Amino acid sequence: MNWDRIEGNWKQFKGSVKEQWGKLTDDQLDVLAGKRDLLAGKIQEVYGITKDEVEKQLSDWQKIQKEKR
Repeated sequence: MNWDRIEGNWKQFKGSVKEQWGKLTDDQLDVLAGKRDLLAGKIQEVYGITKDEVEKQLSDWQKIQKEKR
């Protein structure tokens, strides 16, 4: 599943993102609107992890979403 599809269906994926990264608020997720780079930056900021770790987590999450569909 490509990120364009996730971004286009953000309302559907928002719950799954919230499950994975529960420290992110609904308001933050609304502002991010599925933009991958903004989501990565916010995860990095909120969780205090490296950019490489965020990219790994996002890739793993994206693979799981593909398997669910």
